Amino acid sequence: MGRAFEFRKARKMKRWSAMAKTFTRIGKDIVMAVKEGGPNLETNSRLRAVVQNAKAANMPKDNVERAIKKASDKDTANFKEVLFEGYAPHGIAILIETATDNNNRTVANIRSYFNKCNGTFGTQGSVEFMFDHTCNFRIPKNNLDTEELELELIDFGVEEVFEDEDGILIYAPFENFGAIQKELENRNLEILSSGFERIPQVQKKLTPEQVADVEKLLEKIEEDDDVQNVYHNMEEEE
Repeated sequence: MGRAFEFRKARKMKRWSAMAKTFTRIGKDIVMAVKEGGPNLETNSRLRAVVQNAKAANMPKDNVERAIKKASDKDTANFKEVLFEGYAPHGIAILIETATDNNNRTVANIRSYFNKCNGTFGTQGSVEFMFDHTCNFRIPKNNLDTEELELELIDFGVEEVFEDEDGILIYAPFENFGAIQKELENRNLEILSSGFERIPQVQKKLTPEQVADVEKLLEKIEEDDDVQNVYHNMEEEE
């Protein structure tokens, strides 16, 4: 098994455990997808992916349809994807993906969290290079041979395929998302969910006391309404 498998296995499930926060995140994803490619699922591959994720998160169909309709309104504000970087205490690198309709507010909030928790708000590119930007897809097992599937999908950029209790996970570099999505659809393989992750190239082990310092900052960041995802290179217990 590779790094993607170990990362997925160790990552704490408390991230995005709150349903309301998850629905808010998906709602923003829907707005950005519709603003970019329109409300038609057949012609908007990004929107198809978001709707699949909404279904996987048990977001009610009515909520999804309302979000698409609202996003189609020209008066609905669009969200801009902005990446923030910095260091938590004890040298832990942090990457923060946000979706904001007010960048000044978001910058001020994120900076304040770092300052209050003895971290360092970084400049663009200060820690991003420490993470591999990946895409992933989850499909049903359906008696598929993961090794054979991996060999068949190598030409589309797939680097790792493995099973967990919920299905088969496919990992590849970020830029291969579209090609893999299209190939899976061409094969009539159901995509249960898909998304992107930033996997740390090297993880840093801390003492329990140091972990507590970092968790204090992570919790503040994750509670912010503009924050979509948070990644770090602190080693986490399985």
